[in-house]
Amino acid sequence: LEQMGVPWSRTPDGRPAQRALGGAGFPRACYAADISGHVVLHTLYERALAAGVRIYPEWRLVELLVEDGALAGLLVYDLATGRLEVVRCRVALLATGGYGRIFRKTTNAHANTGDGTAIAYRAGAVLSDMEFVQFHPTTLYGTNILISEAARGEGGYLFNADGERFMARYAPQKMELAPRDVVSRSIFQEIKEGRGLGDGYVNLDLTHLGADKITRQLPQVNELALLYAAVDPTQTPIPIEPAQHYSMGGIRVNLDCETNIPGLLAAGETANVSVHGANRLGGNSLLETVVFGRRAGKHLVKAADRPSPPPRSSLELALARWQAIFCTGKPPQPGDDSTSAIRDAMSRTMTDKVGVFRTGEELREAVEEIAALRRRYRALRVPPGEHPFNYELIEHLELGCLLELSEVTAGAAYRRTESRGAHYRMDYPRRDDANWLHHTLVRRGGDGPVYEAGPVSITRFQPQKRGY
Repeated sequence: LEQMGVPWSRTPDGRPAQRALGGAGFPRACYAADISGHVVLHTLYERALAAGVRIYPEWRLVELLVEDGALAGLLVYDLATGRLEVVRCRVALLATGGYGRIFRKTTNAHANTGDGTAIAYRAGAVLSDMEFVQFHPTTLYGTNILISEAARGEGGYLFNADGERFMARYAPQKMELAPRDVVSRSIFQEIKEGRGLGDGYVNLDLTHLGADKITRQLPQVNELALLYAAVDPTQTPIPIEPAQHYSMGGIRVNLDCETNIPGLLAAGETANVSVHGANRLGGNSLLETVVFGRRAGKHLVKAADRPSPPPRSSLELALARWQAIFCTGKPPQPGDDSTSAIRDAMSRTMTDKVGVFRTGEELREAVEEIAALRRRYRALRVPPGEHPFNYELIEHLELGCLLELSEVTAGAAYRRTESRGAHYRMDYPRRDDANWLHHTLVRRGGDGPVYEAGPVSITRFQPQKRGY
């Protein structure tokens, strides 16, 4: 990335600067102030343009076309024209991000609806560890805009309503730099026991760092607090609350990013190669994308030697089926159920009952409620699709993906009767290696998700009790 032009922050002697993030034993995360993601994104986009990569920004994946168990092509919807297109291909790589928008409170962009994961699942791909969902402890109260972990990495403190640095009670050694699941649960516990502020938040205090360090090392945190909370972090603590941030689960892949469908690869947050286990540490997502993005790219070249996909005529059936759906769609009528109503109910159920603290009763209720919402979804009118920039249709398709992933996330969490990493069951608060030291694998069956256990590869380091 450095050779590509990513402007990493530097130490006075010119080396890449490193900071400690949550759960780390020492400063090891390279960074660019508090905007690492932005500078990496822009650098890679510029390199792609310079290399002449063809980009189709208005194409949306609708279906993976599988013939004889192997990938044969893609069915895409061109938002700019309103047309469906069939793309024949030997190989395809899904890197469509996570599925955080199943939750009402999330740091994820509106595009993170899990389309790639859900569409691969429908095509027969195996999902893995969907119950493990990470909640970031510091998001701006009310908006859930991410306040970067860099703020705590630079020395920010968390205070409750009593003015107490409460992390001393939960993680006396790591304090604010304990893993994200520990800090998030601690914040919710403080609020639950009446030591929160306002309607339910705590304060992130940076004032002791000084204005120069905040504006130099944390420029985005400074700007976000000013713009969206009318708070000057050089003078006043920032109100924060936990929200969903990252999906450890995803499409099960091997070390070459291959799924169980020949020709289909997945990488990044879309995939589950299981380097994060049940709880990703701060900074490791970027590391994963660097390592497995490179591996995926190299393997794509090798995988392209697969036999050519079937003749286009064999893929036209899928095209005709979707065209019939789009062409016979009818606009919603007054009094009809709506996409927005179902999506709001789904996100509230997932946030309230499949959140930081989980119980068997609430998870069972969530599974039942999501099933009812899926029935409502199937009864919706499909918006007609053959006109440009039909966002109503896009929202309808996205909701189908969100409901599918909500179902398997809640179901996997209900089945796992233990606490492990980011999955915390109040009715089963301890880790149970005897019964649950395995991956949760999910396949799409005729009557719904089919869950099974997958082996965990343990090499050098055996599981140990966490202590912070």
